[in-house]
Parts: sequence; structure tokens; C-alpha cells
Amino acid sequence: MATTKTMNKRLFQVAHLLTCGAIAPAFFIIVFLIEGGTRAGYNPLRQPISSLSIGELGWMQSANFIITGLLLLAFAFGLRFTLQPAGGTNWGPLLIGLVGIGLIGAGIYTTDPLNGYPAGTPLMPVVRSSHGRLHDLFGLPVFLGLPAACLIFCKDFLRQGKRGWAIYSALSGAGMFAAFVLAGLGFRQTPGFVDFAGVFQRLSLIIGLTWMTLLAAHYLHNTTRNTGKAG
Repeated sequence: MATTKTMNKRLFQVAHLLTCGAIAPAFFIIVFLIEGGTRAGYNPLRQPISSLSIGELGWMQSANFIITGLLLLAFAFGLRFTLQPAGGTNWGPLLIGLVGIGLIGAGIYTTDPLNGYPAGTPLMPVVRSSHGRLHDLFGLPVFLGLPAACLIFCKDFLRQGKRGWAIYSALSGAGMFAAFVLAGLGFRQTPGFVDFAGVFQRLSLIIGLTWMTLLAAHYLHNTTRNTGKAG
């Protein structure tokens, strides 16, 4: 009896951690969509999400980065506890944890003005600030780590015989990375991409974060089912 209660308690704790992964992406996306659609002088088609951290109201997007990052760190621990007994991937939870750390860092260090926002600033930074460089550095685990996590889980799902999940994970990783490359071309003022750089960046994140939401829901479902069996 004591063992069953202990197991149920642990499963409930893991379920709470996995729930963080289910709600964090939606929270992040909703906030940056609302912010981007209501911020005066800001064009979400052209400007990066990080530019919402600049200015008097920038604290809202900074908080969005940090809160989402903390939730994803919790999710990474939940994944680790879930996959460890079954001999699942160690790299997947680690990469998702790095995504969380990257978002926290992006919230702490504000980006430099880019693509003409705020009004009157150049399309490309003339002089890079230290906090702008750090912001970009913390962005790498997000835009590179999350596609890598998709591919790591693809391999893990193939090992488990879950072909549908493996294909979806591979397509999500490839799609996120491709959209990220297109966004980079736009932010570097490549003709034909500049006016839609913000769209490509948002598409990249939405692809990756939607995959993460469904991944969290998948493991959360398995965990709650095991809780019922343990009871």
C-alpha cells in the first residue's frame, strides 16, 4: 500500500511538470501575438518577436520569455523522470531544458533595435551592444536546440515503433529550421524576405512549440493512465 501511494505521488508530481510543457507554448504564442498586434509602430510581419522587449512596455515580452522558459525547464525535468525508467532519450529533455534556459536569457538581455523598430532606428544595428549580443547568444538554444530535440525524439519514437510520431517529429524539426533560415535572410535585409521576416520567425516558433505541446500531451496522457493503474 505504501509503495502504491508513493508511486502515485511521484506520478502526480511528474504530471504537473509535464503540464507545464503543455501550457507554456500556448502562453508564449498568445502573448507575443497580442503584443505584436497591439504595439504602436510595430509591424509583426517585418519585426522580430524580441523587439517587443524594447521600450516602455517591453517588460511584458521580457516576462513572457522568462515565464515560458521557467515552465519549459519544469517540463524538461518531467520528461526526464518520464523517460528514464523506460530507457528513453537523455538528450531530448536536455535540449528542451536548454530551450528554457535560452528563453530566460532572452528575457534578461534585451535585443538591439532591428528592421526599423523602434521608429527612427536603422534596419541593421550600426553598433552592437553587449546585451544585444547576449540576447542573440541565448536565442541559439531556442532556434537550434528545439529542431534538434525534434530529431532526437524522432529517433526515439522509431525505436519504440511509433512511426507516426517519428514522422511528425522529423517534419517539425525540419520545418522549424527552414522557417528560421528564411527569417534570418529577412533580418539580414535580403531582398524578397525583409517584409516577411517576422512572419517566418513566428512560423518557426509556432511549428516547434506546437510539436512541444503535443509531445507534452502525449506523455501526460501516458502518465495519468499509469496513475490510474497504480491506484
